Amino acid sequence: MSDAPHGNIRILATLVADQIAAGEVVERPASVAKELLENSIDAGATNIQLDIESGGVKRIRVFDNGSGMSPQDLPTAFIRHATSKISALEDLDDIHTCGFRGEALPAIASVSKLCIRTRTEGQISGIELCAEGGLLRAPKEAGCPVGTDIEVRDLFFNTPARLKFLKAEGTEGGHCAEALVRLALMRPHIAFKMTANGRTVRAYHRTQSVAERLHHVFPGDALGKAQGTELGVEVLALLTAPEKARPGAGNLYTYVNGRFVRDRALLRAVSQAFGGTLGAGRYPSGLVALTLPPGSFDINVHPQKTEVRFSDPQAVFRAVSRVVGTMVARTIWSQMPQRADAPAPHPPSEAPVPSPHTSAAHTAEPRATDAATPSAPRPFPTAPSPAPRPFPAPGPQ
Repeated sequence: MSDAPHGNIRILATLVADQIAAGEVVERPASVAKELLENSIDAGATNIQLDIESGGVKRIRVFDNGSGMSPQDLPTAFIRHATSKISALEDLDDIHTCGFRGEALPAIASVSKLCIRTRTEGQISGIELCAEGGLLRAPKEAGCPVGTDIEVRDLFFNTPARLKFLKAEGTEGGHCAEALVRLALMRPHIAFKMTANGRTVRAYHRTQSVAERLHHVFPGDALGKAQGTELGVEVLALLTAPEKARPGAGNLYTYVNGRFVRDRALLRAVSQAFGGTLGAGRYPSGLVALTLPPGSFDINVHPQKTEVRFSDPQAVFRAVSRVVGTMVARTIWSQMPQRADAPAPHPPSEAPVPSPHTSAAHTAEPRATDAATPSAPRPFPTAPSPAPRPFPAPGPQ
């Protein structure tokens, strides 16, 4: 009797599965920057710095003063779908963290040379773990402050076809800066800093409100404010005057429960609220932030978590249109005070990395008084970023 035929369906090797996931999660250097910045935010950091070289292809480094990871948790974090953010199915209806899928670290590690150092408050020393192309080295003890320091080098070194789809260094660096701005706008309690090739290109000190943070992103622009609740949807809008509108919606940031999203219906609602005061295809600068009850929307639509589905999209549309429309009808833009105290952009010799959606005027220097605040967390280091640490050769599997 002949043997039964072998089946054609097989379970993919871990490295293959991780690289497939990387194709969804890690589209470009900005995808890596976004995921690492979100991890820092979820760790409770109040100081976060992003350093990039060569648009993020050569090097991306994110370090923070967050809670850090224990020696037990660090290796587990590199296993797909391992996360501290959720534990049960019902948790997906009430997500309060930036990340929750548990895919970012293994996906990034599979297409780069990655090294992470981290320490929790109770540890005497930290721990370091390095990976190259998804192959992990054994963790080892390392000296480091409380928090996490992740360095990603040579992105897509083992998938050269992916490199061909990347844009010029300035464009990729601009996307990284945009990722930082999207996260910084709704988190005024966190200080963010970004350097590109050793030069500071974004710096936002801690502020008291979203409006103040927004004034640092759009210095000098008068912002109309709309706030209200309609049909169970809480709306906060901070928008520039119609005559300041720009082609496209690149400078209009939309959020749902603190998470940046791209939703065409929200953009149409803002456009409708401004009536005929906006030209075709033009939008104001600023932000529209919605707060909705848990379970009324689904953010688990795409691995990059920038798409959203609403259980009642018409209610969301009407709420935004009414709240923003009321503000537009009552605001006399020319009589609004200008922010003369807004930080000036960098001088030409220190022009920031160009962004596809933001201008050089988006850069703001931190106030010197912040570091003197008694309750302020550890300040950013003033010394130049250290040279990349050499990676040990991957060991046998």
